[in-house]
Amino acid sequence: MSGALQLRALRGATTAEANTSEAITAAVAELVDALVSRNGLAGERLVSVTFSVTADLNAVFPAAVARRRNGWEQVALLDCQQMAVAGDLPRCIRLLAHAWLEPEREPCHPYLREASRLRPDRASSAAGH
Repeated sequence: MSGALQLRALRGATTAEANTSEAITAAVAELVDALVSRNGLAGERLVSVTFSVTADLNAVFPAAVARRRNGWEQVALLDCQQMAVAGDLPRCIRLLAHAWLEPEREPCHPYLREASRLRPDRASSAAGH
């Protein structure tokens, strides 16, 4: 590490295949895994994660899924409902995370599954941005 850590905001999104606990759990786990791996994060570097979901998802709280991760006991987690806008992407789960990153690390914002249409500039299945 070449300098002091910087507090950075990270965004990301994905979609669930259905409004079921299993589908939402799988989508959240995949999104959080991508956020962690692409940004080299550990639990102690995460300050908070806010999840928002579209109104068509209510089978499970995304924060409850994230809370099961090892090392995330001290991460502040919050769920909220996404603003309802006509034509919005259905079954969408978004996140906003605050984490301490090395100054030289370029943040990677994962946009997965159908949510890749929201930010094609940031959608990638690789470890890139």
